[in-house]
Amino acid sequence: MKKILVAYDGGEPARRALDTAAELARSSGATVAVVSVVPVHVGRIPVDPWDDVSTHAKELIEARELLVAKGIEAELLEPTGEPASTIERIVVEGGFDTVVVGSRGLGPLSRVLQGSVSEHVATHAKATVVIAR
Repeated sequence: MKKILVAYDGGEPARRALDTAAELARSSGATVAVVSVVPVHVGRIPVDPWDDVSTHAKELIEARELLVAKGIEAELLEPTGEPASTIERIVVEGGFDTVVVGSRGLGPLSRVLQGSVSEHVATHAKATVVIAR
């Protein structure tokens, strides 16, 4: 394990993912990058007004502070796009060998209606995927 990418959205599952990534980085000496994807919705309003760039910038600052408290420095990434496919693209482009995501524990209906980023990344990413629960 050399390069870890953590998906972070400020929620409790994402905090668990951040904690897990910090533990993995400490034990392996890997570098860490944190990604917070600003969602873009094709065919609708392009960006959610309550989920915009400033929201994700705050989440990334929070993630950096949490990691620094654990002695981990991290690169921060704030792309726009569909979250799951954007994370998968960043994995390849950045040469990450491990991805850590949180699981919100969606039920079957919610997964169908909302989609599960962690499930999609786990089945499609070209890296080892750790799902923090």
